[in-house]
Amino acid sequence: MDLECVFFGRFRAAIGEHRITVRTDGDTVGHLLADLESRYPALEGDLLERPSASATAECAATIAGTTVVTRDGRNVRHLEGLETPLEDGCVIGLAAAGYGG
Repeated sequence: MDLECVFFGRFRAAIGEHRITVRTDGDTVGHLLADLESRYPALEGDLLERPSASATAECAATIAGTTVVTRDGRNVRHLEGLETPLEDGCVIGLAAAGYGG
């Protein structure tokens, strides 16, 4: 399927593009993030946080730190997280949350 990925902040700087079309065989946000990390080594560890080698088998990958991932404008943490399904033509946004005061 073809997806549109929009990158903000440090993610945009890491891949050198604001908006790209990605063809993927993955059907969930988690699959897409793993695919993006393998295609763009500068993103490795910034999209997915994987359990350490000493973690139990029940520990699964999570969205890394302050990374915000949206599918069609909705934060996937409020949907099904990494298991959020993808459909052809979805728009995926990737940004690092900003904090300040």
